[in-house]
Amino acid sequence: MTELISVFSQLPWLFISLSFVFAAVIGSFLNVVIHRMPVMMKRDWQQECNHYLSEYKQEVFDANQKKLEAPIDAFPEKYNLVIPGSACPKCKTNIKPIHNLPILGWLMLKGKCAACSTPISARYPLVELITGSLIAFLAWHYGPSLEFVLTSALTFCLIALTGIDLDEMLLPDQITLPLLWLGLIVNLDATFASTSNALIGAAAGYLSLWSVFWVFKLLTGKDGMGYGDFKLLAVFGAWFGWQVLPLVILLSSLVGAVIGIALIVFKKLNQGNPIPFGPYIAAAGWIAMIWGESITNWYLSTL
Repeated sequence: MTELISVFSQLPWLFISLSFVFAAVIGSFLNVVIHRMPVMMKRDWQQECNHYLSEYKQEVFDANQKKLEAPIDAFPEKYNLVIPGSACPKCKTNIKPIHNLPILGWLMLKGKCAACSTPISARYPLVELITGSLIAFLAWHYGPSLEFVLTSALTFCLIALTGIDLDEMLLPDQITLPLLWLGLIVNLDATFASTSNALIGAAAGYLSLWSVFWVFKLLTGKDGMGYGDFKLLAVFGAWFGWQVLPLVILLSSLVGAVIGIALIVFKKLNQGNPIPFGPYIAAAGWIAMIWGESITNWYLSTL
């Protein structure tokens, strides 16, 4: 391992190139996560509802000394991040391994299914390209180091969260909570922030948006944001300390307001309709991770 790190240190272009290719492959998997995780969650919720309803009905039937038939499994087929294999959603033809190559597979197919010519969304290669590019940048920024490995893992999760929130307005606990605990563990050795700053950051990140949520709800009677947003901000506090939180909140609010106004102006969004806030927190947190100190110093120098 030491020799490999030495080679990468001497040949940074090789490290950056391999990082891009590896990350593009991970980006292909992230497309699966973005699509399938919400489906898996909805299936779990429905199965739980069916289970509770069947228990309630059984109690009613028991009171009348009758027997209830066993509830039917609403989703008998196995469905997770691996099974079933990738297939065209229209004709159900399995996608060949060569067509699953990141970015290149979509280009080879010219953006269409090989069997039925149904258009394949350009979002798939775009996610792979963005993932590869961001990790290649981290490879250049951090070099072959522990910081590179950790920030890459964080970046992968942020991309998945962004895609899911854009599609479903949902930030799954299955991703945000492990990230939160990982950030606290990472900083036991003060990798990015001291342990105390990380603990305060996690609490302050959650409570700051939680407070805004309840003030807004008390004033308007409406939910201004979801609990997943609180947890995502807490993630950045846990990873990089409470000091980054004002910058993350400012940047995410500014970008969110600009995009929201633009969507209303161009009639892509009706006033009052909700928009996902998670992608803005994720983007602002990633920027703060790389340039937070420089941005803060520049702002303070202008005062």
